Amino acid sequence: MGPRTAVAPAKEVNCLAGGRSQGGARLRSSSDGSRYSRTAAGLHGNSTSSPVLSNPKSVLKRPVSTEELQTPGGPYVKKKFTIVGDAVGWGFVVRGNRPCHIQAVEPCGPAATAGMKVCQFVVSVNGLDVLNMDYRTISYLILTGPRTVVMEVMEETEE
Repeated sequence: MGPRTAVAPAKEVNCLAGGRSQGGARLRSSSDGSRYSRTAAGLHGNSTSSPVLSNPKSVLKRPVSTEELQTPGGPYVKKKFTIVGDAVGWGFVVRGNRPCHIQAVEPCGPAATAGMKVCQFVVSVNGLDVLNMDYRTISYLILTGPRTVVMEVMEETEE
């Protein structure tokens, strides 16, 4: 199970005071990493609607190992975020496998407000080391834990 968080289209970046974006329909993320929205299912004027799934590619430039993340003096810096979930979720999508990474962050969502960015690697969730866990396990920890999530991530340093 993955966090069911909203992922807004890239061109939808305006925020309302309540932290919600405005504009077209919002896309939702399913637990398997697919994004879906309601569109017509048929090509010949069929008025029935059904979800059309689209699985986005990984945002990572190259594979990274847990050993590389933990190497002292390596090109990664650790950051800590406290994210308070709202009625929709926490506003981010975790993907990958040992280590997991942030695949998407909802603009103007709780995670973006806390400073979380795409391509960061998840190190811990609420004090529990998750470097050697898959994204389904991490998502389960987040979904079944408290509304406020404390996450440590590793981010590549600017060169």
